[in-house]
Amino acid sequence: MKVVVVESPAKAKTINKYLGRDYEVLASFGHVRDLPAKDGSVDPEQDFLMLWELEDRGAKRVSEIAKAVKGADKLILATDPDREGEAISWHVLEALQAKRVLKGVPVERVTFNAITKDAVQTAMAQPRQIDQALVDAYLARRALDYLVGFNLSPVLWRKLPGARSAGRVQSVALRLVCDREAEIESFRPREYWSLVATLATARNAVFEARLVGADGKRIQRLDVGTADEAEAFRRDLELATFSVASVEAKPAKRHPQPPFTTSTLQQEASRKLGLAPAQTMRIAQRLYEGVEIGGETVGLITYMRTDGVDMAPEAIRDARQVIGTEFGADYVPPAPRSYSTKAKNAQEAHEAVRPTDLGRLPKAVARYLEPEQAKLYELIWTRTIASQMESAELERTTVDIHAMVGPRRLDLRATGQVVKFDGFLTLYQEGKDDEEDEESRRLPPMQAGDPLRRERIAATQHFTEPPPRYSEASLVKRMEELGIGRPSTYAAVLQVLRDREYVRIDKKRLVPEDKGRLVTGFLESFFRRYVEYDFTADLEEQLDRISNAEIDWRAVLRDFWRDFSAAIAGTKELRTAEVLEALNQLLGPHIFPAKADGANPRACPNCGGGQLSLKLGKFGAFIGCSNYPECKYTRQLSATGIEGDGEGSSAEGGQPGVRVLGEDPATGQPVTLRDGRFGPFVQLGEASTEKGAEKPKRSSLPKGLAPGDVTLETALKLLALPREVARHPESGEPILANLGRFGPYVQHGKTYANLGKDDDLLEIGANRAIDLIVAKEQGGGRPATDPGRALGTDPEGRTVTVKAGRYGPYVTDGDVNATLPKGADRDALTLDEALRLIAARREAGGGGKKKGAARGRTRSADGAAKPARKAAPKKAAAKKAASAGE
Repeated sequence: MKVVVVESPAKAKTINKYLGRDYEVLASFGHVRDLPAKDGSVDPEQDFLMLWELEDRGAKRVSEIAKAVKGADKLILATDPDREGEAISWHVLEALQAKRVLKGVPVERVTFNAITKDAVQTAMAQPRQIDQALVDAYLARRALDYLVGFNLSPVLWRKLPGARSAGRVQSVALRLVCDREAEIESFRPREYWSLVATLATARNAVFEARLVGADGKRIQRLDVGTADEAEAFRRDLELATFSVASVEAKPAKRHPQPPFTTSTLQQEASRKLGLAPAQTMRIAQRLYEGVEIGGETVGLITYMRTDGVDMAPEAIRDARQVIGTEFGADYVPPAPRSYSTKAKNAQEAHEAVRPTDLGRLPKAVARYLEPEQAKLYELIWTRTIASQMESAELERTTVDIHAMVGPRRLDLRATGQVVKFDGFLTLYQEGKDDEEDEESRRLPPMQAGDPLRRERIAATQHFTEPPPRYSEASLVKRMEELGIGRPSTYAAVLQVLRDREYVRIDKKRLVPEDKGRLVTGFLESFFRRYVEYDFTADLEEQLDRISNAEIDWRAVLRDFWRDFSAAIAGTKELRTAEVLEALNQLLGPHIFPAKADGANPRACPNCGGGQLSLKLGKFGAFIGCSNYPECKYTRQLSATGIEGDGEGSSAEGGQPGVRVLGEDPATGQPVTLRDGRFGPFVQLGEASTEKGAEKPKRSSLPKGLAPGDVTLETALKLLALPREVARHPESGEPILANLGRFGPYVQHGKTYANLGKDDDLLEIGANRAIDLIVAKEQGGGRPATDPGRALGTDPEGRTVTVKAGRYGPYVTDGDVNATLPKGADRDALTLDEALRLIAARREAGGGGKKKGAARGRTRSADGAAKPARKAAPKKAAAKKAASAGE
């Protein structure tokens, strides 16, 4: 028996079918070891010794693999064909060696770019050893991210209250977003005018021509800057006689784009399908690992983490055959197309992202896929096929026109483009982020010397526009252009920026929050080198050189740590006044934008004589007056939503960010909206300074409720929590709705169920609350000896299990429980059937819950989730910053 180790159960299930009975395929469920969330896990004093420990789940997986390996003929490590996959194999091997179970068992490493029978069997026939250079590159990256996260994040906590974390790539990506916002804020629109003549030929064919010159001088887009200038040109054109000076028609070609890389797939899926990069990668993972089609599980696409743009010869051959069959011989170019990547630091070890079988048309597989899977597969298929199609043939025509006003000559130009042969455009055209495609229009037949008739003259006012904010697609593109990070990490980096509330999405564009701008301002002021684009790209290039065995990974860490540790040490004596001075100078234009009337934007509206400036308090940054304590005017930054000189202000002795909403009718006490260390909250009454006095009642705001939308009525409802929603149909005990540190939930006794994203905590009704509690209880009553049967993983990597519940068998992904239909055979249930049940349950309103202790939940003896008793330590947050967000 040969033991094969892969990452996921879905992948294991597919490969096991291809290999047969002589193989046992096991899943590691990703990494089995990690750096402990404590200081010293990477020790620069011992030449960057890294201390790894088995995670709880990892220890279980290693034990299962170790048990299988005993007496096995061979261990085959078949994790993904990239640095991360190489690292997972290395971790598994190290853990097994520590258990001393590999004595006499040969170990091989195999990789395949697609999960198909041919690809897997070919890989098994070509084993190799673990590539230590790839492992070293992983170790260097992991150590760098740990050192930055565990050393820079605590500096932020001490010197910049309210900041969450910093990361090697995360902080540079945030700077890109903040720098673009600063460009937009400093932009001053410039007026300009365009003059367009609508003309007609002798045959009454109408077209438009634009003014491009006068008196022998060329007129650029911004040259006509005032209404008076535009009116002067318009009057002359009204009096002019027009004739064709020249007609030039040139053939042109448009060539198709190469097939997808990780980055371009994320960009196009964002533009065309509206998918966030993280969503794209989750869906692509499922297509790669395999989908059941016609009773067989097959991988539909090649490995989706790649910088390469070329394809295997057999894939090119198949693409050309499909093009000839589906579109005709005219669309097949004489020779196959080949591509090379232009991305900085690209690694072309793998093929582009493409379908494993190009003859598997999107319409043929759509019925086997979920809607988003079908859309992404179709996008990948069309891009791949288009990349091997014939170029589009165009004809671009330019007509120069003379407008004579007495002796004066004005020059106009008309342009047109006609598609003579559509080529690849018949199937696919790449999307754009911020610019429009050329306007395709046909000009009427004309010859030099032809007279033209004036129909009308239009003078139109325009204003220059600021650069657009980054979309997720355009930010990914920019990061790739600069060589910042690796494409496989972009999705995680963007997600961390949103989770940290450093940026938000508004109309599909990334908008930096004030919290994010403060962090960027701090890092630019005191750690500028480490958020420089060139420095980060150069470091990425060194990591690539490590993977090519060109340089020693510890040498790279030594060079980095020497300067970075000195920069960290230099902040120990950093005073608050220095931080404030730097931030006030850097962020002044943002915090105190110029006023329309020219008044001093920093003048205190309360005392008139003081100057407003940024201050740092216990709960973060706020705006205060320089005449404090005589003038106690304060206001919050706009990020909290408690802002402005009126309702967001505290002019006389109030605290920063305190807004009075009204009085409680029952007690007469004031109800206020305040900004706290962990976000805005509402409070009833004031805190007493007397020892032992009861603290005033408070309530956080539910996620999605903006502080500016909080009214007295809303606040009173929040302060009245928990509230009874219904009575349990069996026990008769109350079901309560309440808001915990980690979100809204309903509770029955010791059973807690989180509300779904569409549920309103303050309005949830009895039926919905009972539904959530009963669904949760179905997972809480099984005997401790019944662990359930794992069916595999869903597209997001969650384990799907079938279990025996109090109300009958059910399936769960850890977030949603779905009861099996009456009469269904629990033991015969497949993963696809389970996923359909869970999807139907979720769509019908089955409550989802965040899971895991890292999200603030603990488990009671019966497995039910309940609110955590205390927050996770800051070091855990640093660990998260050092891993997920780089």
